[in-house]
Order: sequence, then structure tokens, then C-alpha cells
Amino acid sequence: MTGSRAGTIRVSEMFGPTIQGEGVLIGLPTVFVRTGGCDYRCSWCDSLHAVDSRYRDDWTPMTPEAVWDEVKRLSGGVPVTVSLSGGNPAIQPLGALIKLGHQDGYRFALETQGSVAKDWFADLDVLVLSPKPPSSGMDTDWTLFDRCLEAAGGRPQTVLKIVVFDEVDYAYVRDAAARYPHLPVYLQPGNHTPPGGDEVDAGIDKDGIAERMRWLVDRVTQDLWFGARVLPQLHVLLWGNRRGV
Repeated sequence: MTGSRAGTIRVSEMFGPTIQGEGVLIGLPTVFVRTGGCDYRCSWCDSLHAVDSRYRDDWTPMTPEAVWDEVKRLSGGVPVTVSLSGGNPAIQPLGALIKLGHQDGYRFALETQGSVAKDWFADLDVLVLSPKPPSSGMDTDWTLFDRCLEAAGGRPQTVLKIVVFDEVDYAYVRDAAARYPHLPVYLQPGNHTPPGGDEVDAGIDKDGIAERMRWLVDRVTQDLWFGARVLPQLHVLLWGNRRGV
């Protein structure tokens, strides 16, 4: 799954500036470039419109220059953090885009499950590795995950961010954190009411998500796991499952 032509990026949507809603950059003003296509299909995916091949006709093939022109238009030409997301953005050729942005003083953060390594990971400012826990229905290949770390070469700020739904997921998180003790860990309660691929403003069970958040906070503190950070999806609390915010 790559661009339709060499160097061409398949874009599902671009929007912002808005705040980053999760993880290490939560609350930071950000422009989002969401690419189309993914090598995973998580059971609770909240961005099916950028994952499922049924929506591939909605993904726009764009050159890095065209993507960059739109980022600058959205940000008014003022340098801001650009979040590269998906789907799995690692399957797209994003190296040239990152180079263009850095020339103009912008920063780049990418989130990926760690299943595809690219040499341009080393050019990122922030690399968020988000392996998927058992509730996703996907299996983690830690050898491929290690290749992503090797590709980054210690250059970008690199963190673990993992969604947690239940005790099985929590055990997975503890194992992942033990594998990579040098990586900061961000935990996120799962959204059990994700939108369908055709929905742009689906309802959400905020009470249920808050209950899982409280459970996760209690679980971490009871274990005296004081190195982990438990954060909500801030954009979900503010706007529910609305797309483009």
C-alpha cells in the first residue's frame, strides 16, 4: 500500500489548526494530514474512512508539494506542528513532505503501530509508536516494531502510546513497557463507541469512556506504576466522534 505513483501521497483528509487530542503532544495546536490506507484492521478503529479500502475513491493522490501548499494555507504560513496520521501513515512516502516542512520551520509528529519501518522516521521530530493491544484483534510483531526504532535511530522524540480497554490489554501494556523501559509510556482509555466509516459526527458514550478512564487511573496507581501517564482523548471529550476537529 503506497502512493498511486512513486512519491505520491494518498490523502484521506487535511484539517486544522486544532489541538492535538491525545498522547505526548496533547493540547498542542496542530495541523493534521491523515493519509489513506492501513495494513491493520482494528476491531475498534475510529478512522475507518482512512482505513477501509471501500473508501479509497475518497482518498486524493497528492504530490508532496501540493500537500505542503495546503498545510501552509491551513496554518496561515505560521509554523506549527503537523501530525501525520492514518490509517497507517508509514505506508505512504512522506519523506519529501517532511523535508519541505522543515525548510519552512514546521515540526512533524507521526503515529504508527510500528509494523512498517521507513528511513525517514529519523527525520521526524516526534515518533509515537502505538502497538495495538489484544482487544484490537491484531497481533504485534515485535521484530517489525524494533525495526521502526532502529529506523528512527534515536533522533526524534519517541514514545509509546497504547489504548487500553480491559485487564488483558493492561497486561499487554505492562509487557510492552517492560520491553522498552527507555520509552515514555502514555495510556489511553479505549473508545468503545467509534464512528462508522460513513459517519462524520456519530454519538459517543462519554460516561462509559470516563468510567474506563477512572478504572485505568486506579489500576496504574494501585500498581505503583508511577512512570506511566494516563490521558484521555481530549478531542473526543470536546467534540465526540466529529470528524475534522
